[in-house]
Amino acid sequence: MKLEFLFVPTSDLNASLSLYRDGLGFTESWREGDTTAALAVPGSDVQLMIDANDPNAPVGPVFVVDSLKDFHAARPDALAVIEEPSEIPGGFQAIYQEPGGAIIYVIDQSIDSAAQ
Repeated sequence: MKLEFLFVPTSDLNASLSLYRDGLGFTESWREGDTTAALAVPGSDVQLMIDANDPNAPVGPVFVVDSLKDFHAARPDALAVIEEPSEIPGGFQAIYQEPGGAIIYVIDQSIDSAAQ
């Protein structure tokens, strides 16, 4: 399990990019259409993922695992399932709530893009 992203929803991707990229000097790593962009955080391996698909989604860490199916089957009882595993570009995602109330996202990149 590796912390890959901090997920930050936004109602305006361009305004958020203007702040983080242009104002704070983060480097854009990749973009998915007009709704999602990742930015390299200076001095860190963790990226900021800004997403305009659901501006009301909770902010939270995104952890990458080798197999979401395996993680989900063996998840600690303390993690409440908020959203069952579902397909996302390149793999699968599930959303959990930890005992203190924070949301965590867990993804894998199990779908080989060459096979699609």
